[in-house]
Amino acid sequence: MVCSPDSSGGFLPLLLLLHVSTWYSAVSEFSVTGPAESIMVLLGEDATLPCQLFPEQSAAHMHIRWYRTQLSPAVFVYQNGQEQGGEQMLEYRGRTELVRDSINKGGVVLLIHHVRASDHGQYRCHFKDGQSSQEAIVELHVVGLGSAPHVHMMGPKDGGIQVLCSADGWFPKPRVQWSDMMGVNLQSLSEFQTQDEDRLFHVEASLVVTDSSLGNVTCSIQNPLSGQEKASAIFLPEPFFPRMDPWKAALAGTVPMLMLLLIGISYTGWREHQAKEREVKKKKRESHERDQMKNEKEMALKDKEILKAELERRKSLYLADWRKALLYPDWRKEKFQPADVTINQVIHQNNSDPERKENLREETQDLPLSDKKGDCNLITLNQEGFISGRHYWEVDIKDTDEWTLGIYEKPTGKIGLSTDLQDKIFRVLEKKRCEYRALTCGPQDISLEGHLQIEKYPQKIVIFLDYEGHDISFYDMTQGTHIFSFTQASFYGSLYPYFSFKSMQHSPSEQ
Repeated sequence: MVCSPDSSGGFLPLLLLLHVSTWYSAVSEFSVTGPAESIMVLLGEDATLPCQLFPEQSAAHMHIRWYRTQLSPAVFVYQNGQEQGGEQMLEYRGRTELVRDSINKGGVVLLIHHVRASDHGQYRCHFKDGQSSQEAIVELHVVGLGSAPHVHMMGPKDGGIQVLCSADGWFPKPRVQWSDMMGVNLQSLSEFQTQDEDRLFHVEASLVVTDSSLGNVTCSIQNPLSGQEKASAIFLPEPFFPRMDPWKAALAGTVPMLMLLLIGISYTGWREHQAKEREVKKKKRESHERDQMKNEKEMALKDKEILKAELERRKSLYLADWRKALLYPDWRKEKFQPADVTINQVIHQNNSDPERKENLREETQDLPLSDKKGDCNLITLNQEGFISGRHYWEVDIKDTDEWTLGIYEKPTGKIGLSTDLQDKIFRVLEKKRCEYRALTCGPQDISLEGHLQIEKYPQKIVIFLDYEGHDISFYDMTQGTHIFSFTQASFYGSLYPYFSFKSMQHSPSEQ
């Protein structure tokens, strides 16, 4: 078939669309791999079952499901970024968690706590992304090492001595093997095994020894998965073996010895049983303590969330009516802009020297009031003076005996204003030794707004300026308490921060 130029032009967009569709399908495909070998875990320990996406990609948004033989109920379900407990099998509740350290790279690990015998077997990790899904198989082998075998003589049987070997707590079904002193295997007379409610095996095997020269026989219990084994031996005295009639007379003298030996063996078995019971009680106690610690941790996290919610509720109430609430300066800052100020650190540090402080007072004590108010300001505002808005700044006072802190106003010239308003007006807090005052200072005098009762010396003070709200408030940042506010203050010009290690001079009327 020959294509004309017109038909070729219509074919290219179709070819491009087919290529893009094929590329998108290839990108969306993935596979899941599990460990190449089975995972072996001792009974009672924690098991980690890993799975990995290929090619490497994030699985945080996927639906991840761990199950045994059927999808639901499942061992663990992860969907929408969290665990879904509604479909979980009862026997796994409270014992599983998903380790998501590498989930963004496609790696997830199912952690099973306190592995039981019933956890033994095959698991499937199933990943679903939209319409695509893949899964891998992980084999978990649970190894239970039970008690050491208990071996004792049962009495004469079939021309020899019958010996019984028993052990508890093994998983899976163990292998029992008899052997002599030379390591030669001996054939058991009988063997039977039972499982308890925890699916752990109890095994018993008997042996008839007819060769009196063997001396010792050993019973070995071996785990078929790990190859680990435990063994116990018993000594068989030659006189205990049955003989012809002449020997029977001698046997009567050995019966007391046999009884003593049986008593000794029984006592040893009783001691081992007691030790095993103590070990079981210890493990139960440790498990209870772990569960208790986990519950306490969960309660602490729950209480933390409740406190956090209560704090958020109080904060929202505060921010809704922050002008009336004279509390929480940290929250109040959210309604104000931080001012760009610089504090003269050299003078601030030198003020801690008593001799330096005295020299500073002597140098300034003869200055007029207007000079003393402006020349010793330790704060520099790195911007134009405030003529609108809400602003705040902080000053470290520390243990200074004398200071003045607040703002001063430089009124702008307007028609109708008196010439007196062209001078600075101060609204400040003053500390002199143990006395605190709030002052409004004009060009010629100082007006006392009130004496302040402050129990603990402030170390850091934050000043909040609300220009349109006609409010200047002072807060102790260390204690988080309100100190004083200049309310209904009328501003006619630019406002600037003020901080000095000197106090204001009283007017004659105040004195």
